[in-house]
Amino acid sequence: MLPVLVRLRGFQKLTTIEEAKKLFFNSLKIGHRKTEKVPVWSALNRVLAEDLIAEEDLPRFDRSAVDGYAVKAEDTFGASQFKPKTLKLTNASELKRGEAKQVWTGNPLPKGSDAVLMLENVKLIGDDSIEIWTAVTPGENVSRRGEDIAKGEVAVKTGTRLKPHHLCLISALGKSEVLVFKKPKVAVLATGNELVEVGEKPREDQIYEANRIMLASLCHELGAEPIDLGIAKDDVEEISEKLKHGLEKADAVITTGGTSVGASDLVPTAINRLGKPEILIHGIAMRPAMPTALAIVNDKPVVVLSGNPVAAFFGFEIFARPLILKMLGIENEPRPVVTARLTRRTSTALGRKTFVRVHVFQKNGEFYAEPISARGSGIISTLTRANGYVAVPENREGLEEGETVQVHLFDTLEVFGEDV
Repeated sequence: MLPVLVRLRGFQKLTTIEEAKKLFFNSLKIGHRKTEKVPVWSALNRVLAEDLIAEEDLPRFDRSAVDGYAVKAEDTFGASQFKPKTLKLTNASELKRGEAKQVWTGNPLPKGSDAVLMLENVKLIGDDSIEIWTAVTPGENVSRRGEDIAKGEVAVKTGTRLKPHHLCLISALGKSEVLVFKKPKVAVLATGNELVEVGEKPREDQIYEANRIMLASLCHELGAEPIDLGIAKDDVEEISEKLKHGLEKADAVITTGGTSVGASDLVPTAINRLGKPEILIHGIAMRPAMPTALAIVNDKPVVVLSGNPVAAFFGFEIFARPLILKMLGIENEPRPVVTARLTRRTSTALGRKTFVRVHVFQKNGEFYAEPISARGSGIISTLTRANGYVAVPENREGLEEGETVQVHLFDTLEVFGEDV
């Protein structure tokens, strides 16, 4: 098994992603997370910073669950198509025996009523009576007070990423604002003499810098606020200055390029000039993204990613993604997983956890995963043609055709496309 290079005194050499993550996160001290109140209207995908307690019952009163007529259930007993019954209509706030009152879904029940007849089971007779041909039991078609959420109950737990249905419940409880964790700020830096900004004219030996927008978008997708540090040339002094600026402005820093576990370790060298405890791990038994480095500088995390786009993506996926979630107050938010059959054999490197890009599709009610051919970690289209990945353990030299695999999807909906 290939060793992980650890450059921190007193730590044992690491060999797996799991051990690298353990060292990194155990060394990281995330302090008290700052919070803020935001309107419910702008709280979508924010992370709740406190248990939201219901201050009243929901619903606040017994109410009709259908359009129809509120009745005393016992007045309907024995009614049938062969032996209909007649009830007198009223607009009073309290029902007497033999009376009914028209209600719509969500209307409070008048006093004395305990059930609702559905509109389609009633025939209007004149202006003041209805004929019924079905019986109802007490509580039928009624939403009881507190049936949804009882007063004092935890309606939404802290650490919940707020989705539309959460916001619906919160609004139904009368809350116009919610306390959420502030978005962590993540600075993103690219390094390399060969890089040029999109929109500028490159020389023959230059390429457009694209990793920053990918990494910033991944941060934004999770709910963090990315800060663009731009491009630094392959110069330790320039890299150090930009890193220092990023550490001052942000809660974490992500870099891409300038790390190779060998000759061009410019970013790790620059990091080690800035503060303690410096680089924790440099070089991890994974493919792609083996040159990934992890550091903590003055209590702030720094994730150093490869300059190759696919390697940068998977380095972010394995280390930066859980880091940002932790900073957001979310302990666990795994990607959606689907079980699929591999359409053909794929080879992997023994001794490294390998992330195979696949395209999942559905055929005859079963999911299949087609491996995407990859000739290196710089082939961006392998990500755009894939909709998920399979993690192959270090002790496997590949996966066989027809083997059942767990696919981590990039997006829940992507698998339900034209292949369904």
